[in-house]
Amino acid sequence: MSRPAIVVGVDGSLSALHATRWAAREAGLRGLPLRVVHACPPLAIQHPTTLAGQQAYLAALRDQGGHWGREAAAEARGVAPEIEIGTVSRVGGAHEVLIEESRGAALVVLGTRGSGGFDELAVGSVALALAEHGTCPVVVVRGRTPADAPPDAGPVLVGVDGSPASVAAVGFAFQAASVRGAELIAVHTWTEVSFDGAWTALPLDADPEEVAERERRVLAEALAGWTDKHPDVAVTRLVRRDRPVRALLAEAERVGAQLIVVGSRGHGEAMTGMGMGSTSRALLYHAECPVAVARPDPDRKENP
Repeated sequence: MSRPAIVVGVDGSLSALHATRWAAREAGLRGLPLRVVHACPPLAIQHPTTLAGQQAYLAALRDQGGHWGREAAAEARGVAPEIEIGTVSRVGGAHEVLIEESRGAALVVLGTRGSGGFDELAVGSVALALAEHGTCPVVVVRGRTPADAPPDAGPVLVGVDGSPASVAAVGFAFQAASVRGAELIAVHTWTEVSFDGAWTALPLDADPEEVAERERRVLAEALAGWTDKHPDVAVTRLVRRDRPVRALLAEAERVGAQLIVVGSRGHGEAMTGMGMGSTSRALLYHAECPVAVARPDPDRKENP
């Protein structure tokens, strides 16, 4: 494909079909191609031991993957018949294949749990791995239950804390709201105790109203420039004295959000070697709508 594509991972599961429809709609809204990818993980087997038998086994894997890819492409065409769609079936572990696919992709989209998951798991290992290690924004498509389709209306929520990943999340959220014609709700939280390289606490005599006003200025500065770049987006600013996950989940439920956008790692979560913070991970487990995890692009200036 000549342009960066939206990549969707498929495995024949209902969750993957929900993700495919979401990705196709997103591709139509953005005017981007869709790349449908299935990874065929070769199993550790002792038989067949002949080369011909091994080749037949791999061919069967590719045939199955091709069938799931064509099924997903048909679903995508039903949602956005105007988009360019390509399908590919690759031999390899889903984690490795999709992380490699994320290099150069505009976006990677996954269902919350694939066909190999356990019913009691809220989110699958592949979705977590991509959200943690993907090199482009990753969207995990969720509904109220794993069997439910995701919402397709309502505001877009974004968590804002001023960190580099948060800046990337704000840019992603403004674009998402703009192409959908949706309201954007920017949520910024504060608490009496925080960690940003060292533990800090507000003085006991601190005035909560003064602190809240200061945090409102922090939020306004984080959004500055983006509102000028996207004048079509109606923005609601919320400052909450709460934990980020609790505030975002409560607001998403209250307004019926169609998408929550967060950075891969916020302030106070900058531990070396950790690709995803506790807030983004918790949302992937508990949100009842799609969750986008954005990360800074080292080759691109994120601010407008």
